[in-house]
Amino acid sequence: MKYGTIPGIDQQVSRLAQGTIMISSERLDESFRLLDTAFEAGINLFDTARCYGEDNERTAGRWVNARGIREGVVMIAKGAHPSDGRNRCNAEDITLELTASLERFGFDYFDLYVLHRDDPAVPVEEIVDVLNDHLRAGRIRAFGGSNWTHERLREANAYAAANGLVPFAVSSPNFSLAVSYQPMWPDCLSIQGPDGAAAREWYAQTNMPLVTWSSVARGFFSGRFTSAGYERHKDVLEACAIESFCSPDNVRRLERVEQLAAEKGLSVPQVALAYVLCFPLNIFALVGAATPDEVRTNLAALDVALSPDEMAWLNLERDSR
Repeated sequence: MKYGTIPGIDQQVSRLAQGTIMISSERLDESFRLLDTAFEAGINLFDTARCYGEDNERTAGRWVNARGIREGVVMIAKGAHPSDGRNRCNAEDITLELTASLERFGFDYFDLYVLHRDDPAVPVEEIVDVLNDHLRAGRIRAFGGSNWTHERLREANAYAAANGLVPFAVSSPNFSLAVSYQPMWPDCLSIQGPDGAAAREWYAQTNMPLVTWSSVARGFFSGRFTSAGYERHKDVLEACAIESFCSPDNVRRLERVEQLAAEKGLSVPQVALAYVLCFPLNIFALVGAATPDEVRTNLAALDVALSPDEMAWLNLERDSR
């Protein structure tokens, strides 16, 4: 396993983060086996979210507490996701959701609390202040934003710096080799492609840790279909992936991934994940392995070193490598 650091987190953090959206109490043995496999392989960063459901949070907490590994894992909890027709990224809702999630997990604190969405109508001062309140109270050790623009993060961290407060420690945007030609859902934020250039530059300058999600572009690089036959088999994808990633340029990227995978004795998803891990930003790649075998497949991508020429070729920036 490869590790990095996140401000506010005392221990080293695995460069692979395991998602938990697939676990539940109805499949408790299976869920625990999946999380055990990830943890035993050296993955200590686990991603959860309030919008995955109360049972999901309870199951994740139950696993940690049953194994007695609270200090050995870095648990991401996410809140402030819109629901019931309104945004919830404000001081009152953040507090209500954070405390409710802690109770469901059976935890005293979360290592990393991430706001699942932003609400630009709410001043960053209110958000930074309430998160610092919870940090001082010991309920969280660090915080971040998912689907936050780098401009809002910059504004929030400038306010924190000017007032002696703790800033946002991480950002969690979408990032993969595929370039989305329309958002997967309203306000979905990706830092790939020309539209993400300014964000990538800012993240490179600040070295902010990025917990990037959907490394295989919602299944586009899953290997379940080929570039030659994707039109016949693209129904294996989620609707949002079809609408966002099935473009001619992305099919060309898939074709090149297939070629490089064959040459290196790898799978398509391993090359796609390696592209994310090799990208010159401070990335912790969030993956959604659903089985122990998929966990092991993802681990192999950590050892794949793609050259700058291979990276540029995969991304259609050059015709040869």
